[in-house]
Amino acid sequence: MAEVVVETPVPPPKPESASIYELDESLYRLDDEESAFFKAQTGIQDDTELKKHLLQIQAEAYAIYPYPCIRMFTWLRLKIARLFAYDQFLKLGKERDGAIFLDIGCCFGNDARKAIADGYPMQNVLTSDLHQEFCDLGHKLFRSTPETFPLPFIAGDVFAPSHLETVPPFTLASPAATPRPDLAALASLNPLRGHVSAIHASALFHLFQEEQQLRLARALAALLSPEPGSMIFGEHHGLPEKGFQFSLRTGEAKGLFAHSPESWTELWDGVVFEKGTVKVETELVKRVGARVDLRLAPGTAFYLLTWSVTRL
Repeated sequence: MAEVVVETPVPPPKPESASIYELDESLYRLDDEESAFFKAQTGIQDDTELKKHLLQIQAEAYAIYPYPCIRMFTWLRLKIARLFAYDQFLKLGKERDGAIFLDIGCCFGNDARKAIADGYPMQNVLTSDLHQEFCDLGHKLFRSTPETFPLPFIAGDVFAPSHLETVPPFTLASPAATPRPDLAALASLNPLRGHVSAIHASALFHLFQEEQQLRLARALAALLSPEPGSMIFGEHHGLPEKGFQFSLRTGEAKGLFAHSPESWTELWDGVVFEKGTVKVETELVKRVGARVDLRLAPGTAFYLLTWSVTRL
């Protein structure tokens, strides 16, 4: 496990009376790689027009559900491509025939589109989130349609058995008895159990408390193929030591549970999967400078836990 400290730019101060929940255009920024990606994907080459387009998408998405990541423009970051497991993931997709990739909690599908742009076979990719509207906004964002960019999307609650009923992880000795499903015909994630080669889950686990995080981990493990090299990877809020971090919501403190690199490793290697059957790698990144997450109390350190779980 490595710990990295990253300096982040500090946005201009806002008046004390301003709500931290209002959309704030000053938080908008694109680095060169992000700008090139969104210009290539949307066809909008003018910086001013691109910004106008992205702000409009943000406003519409925030009206559907005011996730902090939408307000903070973290959906503009090419996060999947900056995870340490990304090259391993792309190699898996290119070398394993029919390697299904699921982007869970996909929002607009940015990360799936980035993976496809970098060579992951589109016919093996699908996305899922709670809100169908985010899929629709994804097509609006990238100026595509289900016909011009046929990326399957499955709306559903990962905790609902009708969408994903948890079963013990499949093994080489006891693989899934069902055939590989037709991704375009899926109405839930259940037919995918035991067939998925790679799962990306970023900014997802930290939405839930400890017990729900374990339930989610077990649900995703049920989807994973038993073939060696199959992987689950992503990033979310973490802490140097497992516990609660308090955030501000409408003036009331609410505890947010976060795993440490050690407890996260123990959860996957020994609780979710039989100990010794997976390799867990982590990196804890400390963000300093800006209040990266405005839900946190002023002066509170913000950590991101980047991780991968690979079947051996």
